[in-house]
Amino acid sequence: MYDAFYPGKTWLDTEGKRIQAHGGSVMYIDGTYYWYGENKEKTTGKDEIWHWGVRCYTSKDLYNWEDRGLIIPPEPEDPGSSLHPSSMMDRPHIIYNKRTGKYVCWLKIMNRDGSQTETVMTADNILGPYTKVREGLRPLDMSAGDFDLAVAPDGKAYYYFERVHSETICADLTPDYTDVTGYYSTHFPHTAPPYVREATAHFYRKGKHYLVTSGTTGYLPNPSEIAVADTWHGPYRVLGNPHPDDDSRTSWHSQISSVFKVEGKKDLYIAVADRWVSGHMDWKYENYKKTFEQMFDPDYHGEINTEDYELDSSVDTSVADYVWLPFRFSGEMGYLDWKEEWRIEDFE
Repeated sequence: MYDAFYPGKTWLDTEGKRIQAHGGSVMYIDGTYYWYGENKEKTTGKDEIWHWGVRCYTSKDLYNWEDRGLIIPPEPEDPGSSLHPSSMMDRPHIIYNKRTGKYVCWLKIMNRDGSQTETVMTADNILGPYTKVREGLRPLDMSAGDFDLAVAPDGKAYYYFERVHSETICADLTPDYTDVTGYYSTHFPHTAPPYVREATAHFYRKGKHYLVTSGTTGYLPNPSEIAVADTWHGPYRVLGNPHPDDDSRTSWHSQISSVFKVEGKKDLYIAVADRWVSGHMDWKYENYKKTFEQMFDPDYHGEINTEDYELDSSVDTSVADYVWLPFRFSGEMGYLDWKEEWRIEDFE
């Protein structure tokens, strides 16, 4: 039994197995927390298995998690399915539609031709079973990368995503949450990685909308960025790096996938992050930033050094760990200080 968080340490479920909920999010439903994400238990980098479905865990205290199984299983018998284990499915996000009574899950799919599409599924229960309602969706006819979904108090929903290697988009969802309406806004334009923002995580605090984003360096960690706005569509003001004390500029060697507020706490927001590659704690962002600048510079024709870094799918993410840290706010700005160990009970 756990009675605290230990960021970066191996986290086991109540059966003593590694928790597999990567690129994950946490929902609170009727007194229970649900943590779901990519099941990477078979993704060792030795074959073409990218995922083994979406797994979910439940908890009452946020420390100890019971495995509730695969809420979206893989489809190994159908090579053409977006849920085939070799399909590069990432970052499931689930929201609840009060009007339809459905849980709606969006999945990012990285296709072999370089494009990125979405698979959308619905269920009557968060634990499934889920049914596909859309596959191969190109929202706004764009190649859509990492994303987050958010629901307003009035029931309207929003979709924040990376327009691949370009900018961040905020798009209104249709009333059933399974598509976009066509209305959208654009944010954080950049010419190319590593500066393009991905892994967008939205949260709302004290009348402000926050977006936490990552740079684009594959499995290699980079500096996060936090921005704030008065409305869902912004405009967003970039406040800076929420990890200012991290000299390696790697967001404590992790990538944030979502942020949630702890029920019953006055002002406790937790950043949920993955430490995709745990064995290279000596890495510093400045050491490989130039590599990505060269890779995406059409005018650069020299040799690009990729030997020192794991830049492809050969990374063994079955042993990836998690970094959960509480936000510390000073005015509008939120900071994520490193803590070897911390407890919810220490917050009001």
